[in-house]
Amino acid sequence: MNASVRIDLADPTPPYEQLRRQLARLITAGTLAEGTRLAPVRRLADDLALATGTVARAYRMLGADGLVTTARGAGTRVAAQRNTLTAAQRRTQLAELARAYVDGARHLGTPDDQIESALTKALKD
Repeated sequence: MNASVRIDLADPTPPYEQLRRQLARLITAGTLAEGTRLAPVRRLADDLALATGTVARAYRMLGADGLVTTARGAGTRVAAQRNTLTAAQRRTQLAELARAYVDGARHLGTPDDQIESALTKALKD
């Protein structure tokens, strides 16, 4: 799992929020399926060179969003996804996905017109 998650220390976004966003994206996209066990807090913290409290905070936030469940002995697992998002939650998630896409494309050095063209093409596919 952690191969898909990266923390950018140059990013002004706090590491716990970077982690929360990335995991939320993987869960809502279905990349992390229902029941998938997330890495234990200590292991993921070690893998990403983060404090355990940072990872625990991200997991708690994901739990509050209903994306994961945590049970003693069973660890943290991806929760069953229900399409019960409010319109405001959908807009927020869409804005986060769009921001991540644009940020990633700009990080590659892609001009805005090519970013827009790629998005238009993806919408048609």
